[in-house]
Amino acid sequence: MTDVAPDTLEAAREALRRHAWREGYELLERADAEAPLSPEDLEGLASAAWWTGRLEACIAARQRAFGAYVTLDDGRRAAMVAMALAKDHYAKGASPIGSAWVTRAERLLADEPECVERGYLERLLSVIAFEGRGDLEAALAHAQRALDAGTQFGDRELQALARQDQGRALVAKGEVAEGMVLIDEATAAAVSGELSPYHTGVVYCNTITACKDLADYRRAGDWTEAAKRWCDRQSIAGFPGMCRVYRASIMVVQGAWPEAELEARRACDELMEFNLGYAAEAFYELGEIRMRRGDVAAAQVAFNQAHELGRDPQPGLALLRLSEGKTDAARACIDSALEEEVPPLHRVRLLPAQVEIALAAGDVEAARAAADELDAISKTYGSEALKAAACCARSRVAAEDGNAQLTIRSARQGLRLWRDVGAPFEVAQARMLLASGNVAEGNVESAILELQAAASAFERLGAVPDARRARARLEALGVAHTVGGTAESHFARTFMFTDIVGSTELVAAIGDDAWADVLAWHDNTLRSLFDAHGGEEIHHAGDGFFVALTDPAAAVECAVAVQRALHDHRRAHGFAPSVRIGLHAADATRDTSGYQGKGVHEAARIAAQAEAAEIVASAKTLAGITLRFPTSVARSVALRSISDPIELVTIDWRS
Repeated sequence: MTDVAPDTLEAAREALRRHAWREGYELLERADAEAPLSPEDLEGLASAAWWTGRLEACIAARQRAFGAYVTLDDGRRAAMVAMALAKDHYAKGASPIGSAWVTRAERLLADEPECVERGYLERLLSVIAFEGRGDLEAALAHAQRALDAGTQFGDRELQALARQDQGRALVAKGEVAEGMVLIDEATAAAVSGELSPYHTGVVYCNTITACKDLADYRRAGDWTEAAKRWCDRQSIAGFPGMCRVYRASIMVVQGAWPEAELEARRACDELMEFNLGYAAEAFYELGEIRMRRGDVAAAQVAFNQAHELGRDPQPGLALLRLSEGKTDAARACIDSALEEEVPPLHRVRLLPAQVEIALAAGDVEAARAAADELDAISKTYGSEALKAAACCARSRVAAEDGNAQLTIRSARQGLRLWRDVGAPFEVAQARMLLASGNVAEGNVESAILELQAAASAFERLGAVPDARRARARLEALGVAHTVGGTAESHFARTFMFTDIVGSTELVAAIGDDAWADVLAWHDNTLRSLFDAHGGEEIHHAGDGFFVALTDPAAAVECAVAVQRALHDHRRAHGFAPSVRIGLHAADATRDTSGYQGKGVHEAARIAAQAEAAEIVASAKTLAGITLRFPTSVARSVALRSISDPIELVTIDWRS
């Protein structure tokens, strides 16, 4: 083999050791253009391509590495590469090709003596049995053989993976406590730095999937924070797009819907060319968020995209049909999904919707049967969220039966459990059920209190249809609910959203290390300006900020200071990221997670109207203040998910 330029090649290897994947990829490509890479360096090129979302380039490099190992008669290494290629093809939805690569790995290792590579093959067969066929006994058997091999050859990574695979299969069997012990053990090893970056990501992804299946959102949140700290230590952004899907799903439960939508949208963009299964899940999360906000058309689009990519759009699509008043269509959707042979932890995601839809159709017995099944599954798998869902389903059926005491008792249990989980939307829904029971009991005052609390929570979240229903029920009781809730939680603020424009392309252009430096400078610069103008940082996700200021004039001055600081740095040093800014003065409510309500959602939508290096504000934000900067002519803009158009202006900060 012809020698490759040593300086370029060593620089590439050093970049991979630093997890500077883009830099390593570019250097290895350059080295490969000078002379063919060794199979080991081709594996490095494949890894760098994988981490930067270039799945086709990853596959091409691995295929070359596989051929080189076969030529060298190195069957063990060739088999490991074949297994990696199998996973790549499964990720892109090409299952027959993936299965063919598994077969090649099996043949290569068939005549080999006991070796750690056979352990990794057993581990892959365990995953296929679990995820592909739902064969839990086979999954456990393969995982045990993988663990034996990992122990025999002292391979910590294989041991951790195999233990987690055993844990996932045990959880699916209903042996939750035993399974989660193994899953937690493997995840602790991963985030403490005992495993490679790739296998750490594999363990984390599987752990969060198990937590989501159990609706164990607290554990999912804890492990997500631990994984984030690990990523920060290793200067790793996480698996391409995948971590965003998990963060989005947790944010939805926690009630941070604008941030969740942003993460889900970014995940969709990053995953479409990388992993269609995760992209489908990201689209489904988008559909759920949009449906809860009442954006029926956008929710339909997202559910359709999830379906096209292979993700069953239920129960979201069924509930969307119910919200449109299409009860028969909703029932057909949910009943069809439940007719499939699916494991209990999949059915449990569908059953609450079946209860609601069956009651809407007047079929109390079907709703009761679904509620009973949900209750039985929740007792087997035992997470607080599953128990809460079962309590609320039982409350719905009891209300239809006219059993006010059971309605109240079950709703109170569900409310308490959902509050423990930290799920504000579900808490508000439980309050609506509790109010129904109170009305039936003749306790109108208690019902009004619950409905007011529910309406305020829905308004903070931006759950427009549910807020409308809560207000209608209050009006039926002769009470006018004031938007925003009580005076103690109601504030007038000017909200600012900022976002770096073209961040994905920028990272690709300058590499991970340079991007980390740019982002740190950007964050520190903007935070100092927020502080100087009395701004309160409410949330920081990725490269964007959500800030609240008490004074509209101060908000304008702050936004201008940000753009000028970036402009000045660009002139002095040749570069600074381009940031767009949106400003909106509005009333909002506040809880422990920050400001909530329609005004916050309007502010986020206004920011999305800005271009690079622009400041866009609602016209009402600037009304009544003395402005030092010229503005454009006001234009009426229809913002997505906002019922009425809003007048917007662009502030000329360069004047």
